[in-house]
Amino acid sequence: MHRRNSRRTALVLSAAALAATPFLTACGNEAHPGAAAVVGGQRITVSQLDARVTEVRDAQQAATRGDAQYSQAVAQSGPLTRSTLNAMVRTRVLHRAATDAGVTVTRAETQAKRAEYEKQVGGAEQLKAAFLQQFNIPPQRLTEAMRSEVEAGKLIEAIGADPQTPQGQAAFAKALADASKELGVSLNPRYGTWDAKGNKATDARVPWLNQVTKQAPTQPA
Repeated sequence: MHRRNSRRTALVLSAAALAATPFLTACGNEAHPGAAAVVGGQRITVSQLDARVTEVRDAQQAATRGDAQYSQAVAQSGPLTRSTLNAMVRTRVLHRAATDAGVTVTRAETQAKRAEYEKQVGGAEQLKAAFLQQFNIPPQRLTEAMRSEVEAGKLIEAIGADPQTPQGQAAFAKALADASKELGVSLNPRYGTWDAKGNKATDARVPWLNQVTKQAPTQPA
């Protein structure tokens, strides 16, 4: 049951991202100099965000051969700074929603999810390459990504949502929106404003969390 619901999570997350009328939080960070975002009173600093972006760029460079391939990888990753911040905030929102629902994730569950994906794509290296290419997740962040996926699947179960139905999608979207509003997400204006109902930064690319549970990553050619 958990595995089936986990793979369906993306349907619900996509519905949350496409929710209708935005509910915008305050966007100013004048009281938090150097912050890219403030989530639940905790800062995501610009330097932390830059470090995350650098991790992706370094991984892309290590995985490509020559300047031409690297340039292509950079182009395919889109507006990386904004989408990376979007993912960092959404991960915290998901964690709050899961915590509010009494959800916990063990290391064993995270490892099992990773092993499941590795088996589907043909090995550990293939999984690292797939997540880097498809979701801009560098190898050192893969365990975090697996944990968030397990957390999302267990949250769906905890709130009794069926991601195959509009009602289930709405219930999951509400859980994320409630957590987002509870945390009081605030972005530095240079990165947009936070849409609590849609659980995303406005004008930001939909990040990996919308897609990762739709299916296992395809094996890179």
